Amino acid sequence: MKTIFARINWLYSIFIIFTGLAIKILVWKLVPKPYGSKIASCFIHTFMFNPVKTIGKIDPETQMLIANHQSDIDISALECTTKRDLVWVAKKELFSVPFFGLAIRLSDDIPVDRGSKAALVSLVKETKKRLDQGRCVVMFPEGTRSSGPKMLKFKPGAKMVADKYELRVQPVVLINTSRYFDLKNKRGQTGTITVVYLDSFVASKENKEWLNDLQITMQATYDKYVAKLDKK
Repeated sequence: MKTIFARINWLYSIFIIFTGLAIKILVWKLVPKPYGSKIASCFIHTFMFNPVKTIGKIDPETQMLIANHQSDIDISALECTTKRDLVWVAKKELFSVPFFGLAIRLSDDIPVDRGSKAALVSLVKETKKRLDQGRCVVMFPEGTRSSGPKMLKFKPGAKMVADKYELRVQPVVLINTSRYFDLKNKRGQTGTITVVYLDSFVASKENKEWLNDLQITMQATYDKYVAKLDKK
């Protein structure tokens, strides 16, 4: 019975997500940036019955957010936690997906061609453009969604960009989001999503291990909050 309910919830969630994207497209030119994204994201979480609880808060000086990645609703969950104009780094293929691609192109997000040797050079250049516009760049250093409680090895792209411009970086940990929407396994569940903002810091290439150290800290934070959820 639980499996059937999870599948029904998943189908309903798909409908709500696509409706939210349609809302974003329709209102994009009618409201100031970045409120089209915020309206769509809050619509999605309201009607999926997955409200977002924030622990800590975004540093107003933050230039880059580094987050773990489990679910397709990670983006909307983070959008709900801040009024900042977020720009997302995503694989190039997503920009060509019908309907969804239009929604992310409107936001002027950053495409990355993971099969190109020049991808990092392009990422550095495009990131600088968005930073000059006063936007906050968000990266998922795992590179793809993790399928379990352990984060995938962080890739060096985020560190290279942050070190290049000595950015103020803030880690943010999304707790167990795949429990609430899992596209691959076609499962959905209602419940509150927890987003944890950790302390920000200024990146420096002199500290060669900061990304590895950050992954350890983020994993420990994730494990702590998941343990709390499991006790409920």
